[in-house]
Amino acid sequence: MCDKKAMICKLIGAKIAYYRNISGLTQGSLAKRSHISKSTLSRIERGNYNQSVTISVLIDIADALHIDLQLLMSFSDEEKRLYRHDL
Repeated sequence: MCDKKAMICKLIGAKIAYYRNISGLTQGSLAKRSHISKSTLSRIERGNYNQSVTISVLIDIADALHIDLQLLMSFSDEEKRLYRHDL
C-alpha cells in the first residue's frame, strides 16, 4: 500500500477508535454491532488492513457508532498534512 493510502487508513482507524472510546464501547461490542470480528476491527483501528475492507464495512461501523460516515472520511487540514507531506 502506498504511503498516502496507509496514512489515510491509519487516520480512519484512529477516528473509529476515538468514537468507540467516547461512546464507551469495547472493541468486542462495536465489532458485534458492526457484524465483523473483533480481530478485524482491531486491524482496522490500527490501520493494518488491506484494501479488502469495503465501504460497506465502514458504513456498518459508522452506523454502530451512531455517527455519519463523513466523520470517518473527512480530514482536517492538519490531518491532510500528515499524508500530503510527500506530495
